[in-house]
Amino acid sequence: MKRSLILSLTLLLAACGEGQSDVLQGYGEADYIYLSSQETGVVREVLVREGDTVAAGAPVFTLDPARLQYNVQSADAQAAAAVAAIRSAEADARLAQTNFARSAELYERGFYSRARYDTDRAQRDAATASLAQIRREAGASHAATSLAQERLSDTSGAAPVAGVIQQIYHRPGEVVPAGQPIAALLAPSNMKVRFFAPQAMLPQLPVGARINVSCDDCGAPVTATISFVATEPQFTPPVIYSTDQREKLVFLIEARLDAPGPIRPGMPVDIRIAE
Repeated sequence: MKRSLILSLTLLLAACGEGQSDVLQGYGEADYIYLSSQETGVVREVLVREGDTVAAGAPVFTLDPARLQYNVQSADAQAAAAVAAIRSAEADARLAQTNFARSAELYERGFYSRARYDTDRAQRDAATASLAQIRREAGASHAATSLAQERLSDTSGAAPVAGVIQQIYHRPGEVVPAGQPIAALLAPSNMKVRFFAPQAMLPQLPVGARINVSCDDCGAPVTATISFVATEPQFTPPVIYSTDQREKLVFLIEARLDAPGPIRPGMPVDIRIAE
């Protein structure tokens, strides 16, 4: 890419020096979508090849799920134990409430002492608090189960949008750290062009302006819309801020293609301001 940048700058500066051409030089560029897993694991399958066109949702890779399946089984067992604990605590709470209700009635009738009444009330309150605590723990257990299942599902990667597989970084049997790309996907809408313009042309190239993009043997030019204009110039040294040398300062500009076309990453292109 550095070579392309130097070539583009050289051609552009030559054109600026002549002061005649309205053509700017640039190159195709892409924003790749890097497909990865949030989990570390061993690649089990890569279901695509470089150059394959895939639809949105198409499976791309899978990791060996065995290690995470153990986590799911453990979480399921804890969730089942939590359900059993809730049922037991609910039974204890009901019994404590029944005992306290009977104690309150007998205390009012003078058959129970104040100490017996206070003891049954304390047991009811303790059983109620214990039930609430067990329910909270059960909620955490269910959350752990959901997380374990989500982690297991993350061992399968799918294309988020339609596009072309540009590169495969890992093959079956390789250990992949969490977040490291396994494949790169290029969606047609993520193609753009980069080019460089001298300061004098910037008023003609604001964000939102339309340009025509052409390349060798690509047929009719395609249109693109400027999406970014650098705020700082780039240059090749030495830089002398004189009237003669000022045009050596150029600004990076990016434009998104309005529709899929023949432009490919790294391809040299010619840029003209659209009429």
